[in-house]
Amino acid sequence: MSDLVAIVVPSREKAQEIREEFLAMQKEHLVEMEDCVIAYKDAKGHVKLDQTVNLAAAGALSGAFWGVLIGLIFSIPFGGPLLPILVGVFGAGFGALSGSISDYGLDDNMMKQLSAGLDDGKAAFFVLVRKATTDKVLEHLSKFEGTVLQTSFPKELDEKLQAVLHKGTGA
Repeated sequence: MSDLVAIVVPSREKAQEIREEFLAMQKEHLVEMEDCVIAYKDAKGHVKLDQTVNLAAAGALSGAFWGVLIGLIFSIPFGGPLLPILVGVFGAGFGALSGSISDYGLDDNMMKQLSAGLDDGKAAFFVLVRKATTDKVLEHLSKFEGTVLQTSFPKELDEKLQAVLHKGTGA
């Protein structure tokens, strides 16, 4: 089972720094993430989500690849050099559509609701953690300042995370 962590930070740039830190920790095998997203308000006050993975683009790329491949296979017996292109275009469109309607990991509506109260250029960093080496992750997060918005951690770990983020040592 995965754990949700939502942290409010002073700016979108700081949220990006935390995301980069989590990606670095994942490379070091200190944390295993399912998803991470940055939420912020645009100039009009609408909550925007900066997803790590664009599912529509990934779906379009995958659909185009498989479409061209299938088109090449069937163009030999059924003729026509345009068949791979047409099937590739259809595959890209279908892949983009399926990617845009599929949603895994963090729930977009939940993130938008929790981020509705953001003000003064603040941002929220959401991460869904599958596994973590807790003491090392807390050590890495000690260089950031923020406030825990929500977690699914036990109370003791939640309090440790909040204490680490309140220090904001900048180290």
